Amino acid sequence: MLKSSTALNRRILIIDDNAAIHQDFRKVLGVQPEHSAKAALEILEADIFGASAQTTARPDFEIDSAHQGQEGVAMAHQAIVDGRPYAMAFVDMRMPPGWDGLETIERLWLTDPDVQVVICSAHTDYDWTEVVERLGHSDKLLVLRKPAEPIEVLQCATALSRKWENDRMVKDQLGRLEEVILLRTRGLEAADRQLRHLATHDPLTGLPNRVLLDDRLAQAMAHADRDGRSFAVLVCDLDRFKLVNDSLGHRAGDELLQEVARRLGAVVRTVDTVARFGGDEFVLVATSIAGPEDAARLAHSVIEALLSPVRIAGIDIHTSPSIGIALYPADGASIEALLAHADAAMYTAKERGRGNAQRYQAGMQGSSENRVQLESDLHAALGLQQFELYYQPKVDAHAGTVRSAEALIRWMHPERGIVSPADFIPLAEECGLIGAIGEWVIREACRQARAWQDAGVPTLRVSVNLSASQFRDSGLVDSIQRALDDADLEARYLEVELTEGAVMTDPEQSVTILEQLSAMGVLVSVDDFGTGYSSMSYLRRFPIDKLKIDRVFINEIASRPEDASIVCAIVSLAHSLRLKVVAEGVETPVQLDYLRAAGCDEYQGFHFSRPLPAADFERLIRESRSAVPFSEDEATRTHSKLAGYVRK
Repeated sequence: MLKSSTALNRRILIIDDNAAIHQDFRKVLGVQPEHSAKAALEILEADIFGASAQTTARPDFEIDSAHQGQEGVAMAHQAIVDGRPYAMAFVDMRMPPGWDGLETIERLWLTDPDVQVVICSAHTDYDWTEVVERLGHSDKLLVLRKPAEPIEVLQCATALSRKWENDRMVKDQLGRLEEVILLRTRGLEAADRQLRHLATHDPLTGLPNRVLLDDRLAQAMAHADRDGRSFAVLVCDLDRFKLVNDSLGHRAGDELLQEVARRLGAVVRTVDTVARFGGDEFVLVATSIAGPEDAARLAHSVIEALLSPVRIAGIDIHTSPSIGIALYPADGASIEALLAHADAAMYTAKERGRGNAQRYQAGMQGSSENRVQLESDLHAALGLQQFELYYQPKVDAHAGTVRSAEALIRWMHPERGIVSPADFIPLAEECGLIGAIGEWVIREACRQARAWQDAGVPTLRVSVNLSASQFRDSGLVDSIQRALDDADLEARYLEVELTEGAVMTDPEQSVTILEQLSAMGVLVSVDDFGTGYSSMSYLRRFPIDKLKIDRVFINEIASRPEDASIVCAIVSLAHSLRLKVVAEGVETPVQLDYLRAAGCDEYQGFHFSRPLPAADFERLIRESRSAVPFSEDEATRTHSKLAGYVRK
């Protein structure tokens, strides 16, 4: 490669068949010994007498000789190979018996187009116009008449070598500029490709997004119409995905989505499409299927692919999909209709137990639209004060007295009437409203407990349910403290209930949160005990006060000896850990008798009372006179020593 153009190039090639001419050129262009001796003497005199040496800079050219055109062209070629090209050449016009000057110059420029040339001739064999017409490159060509004056030779050599250097400098600069432009162009092209990819693909999973999905669906419809075939659209939504986000964080949720995307991609064929529709929802487009059976088999394969757990942050996460299927053209003749109907079928799959697939049927969309409307109403319900708390007594299983009550939220919808929590709580969790609703429940329960105290109602403790996401909220403890302070309610009159799943998702973090709650004086109950995955070692470490036996074990306690044995085991375990036991869902005297015999401490259920509005609950307590004064011993007898703490 050619070295930097900052180094001067003084290489000159003399092509002439007359040896004497070469000597003449060397005398004119080379630095003679006498010149060097004179310059050295001037420098020595300057050093001795202290004066500046008055030397004249004389170019020192490196001269090579060729006596025929063929030889000169070969030398020029070798100079290129060596990376040391000639800056210029003096070429004689007549060099018998070989090439003449014009042919030599033609071949020389074929070898090195940049070399500057001086034609040396004593005869006018060619007119200048003819020379330029034949050779071209008039900007690299001069004519020198023989015999030439030394000054003319020196001027030609100096000017043309400098011109060569300037040309090379410009060429190098252009080369660097082109390289910069090329790099920037490549960068812009890469950025453009990335932008185009991001415009049509999901950045997290790399799957097609809604934009590309619409295009794939349009193509699938065109091919299906042309070939007279069908294709299927499967909308796949991950069940309880929000619990993963709320419990383990969004990074864990992202890892789960990436693994699900990978597994879905392994299920379908290369001609099919897997797209991320948004959130935890994926869409599969299965082209050229034979019928509904093929779509059902694909849905089954998806469910099977997601059966094995995904290990994230040291925890095995189990997920399942709810899948809705719509076929083209039977279930929709447009992209919008296909997606809407598959989505409606997916929600039907969720309503039928999750982890299954349903094909669209007429009427499903009405249910989906109803759900969308319900979600819209739910966003406005809190601001419009449409929520209300009902209270269900917790009754001493042996004495029949009431010491506490569970606060249960109800939605007083202006058109639908009372909406059950089972209908809107899962929806609130999915759309991110559960935190705000849960905070309102805590504040309202504290306010009501204090209001009853001020009204002279026998002192009661009120319990509230915390969702998994609410329990993991870093601001939970502060939020509860503010609610107690605003209501001027002592913490010992508040109890929080958590499911096993919420507590066991991250046991170490749960211990920290529960210790903070107990240190405040708030009691803690584990709800639905027996249906989760509690570890005895963690159960021993948790600062909890009560276990609530799930109603599934109470329903058939009198008819199923297994259920009775489980209840007895739970009561025995709890008491050995100095925990109190509450049974929920007690509806008959027979069930209550079994619980008393097992040693259960408290119960709640329709046998004593349904959940009641605050005013009706207050009336029940006053009329039944079943409440007893609240004692400090009721808290200190539990396992959590911290729960007996009373703020001074």
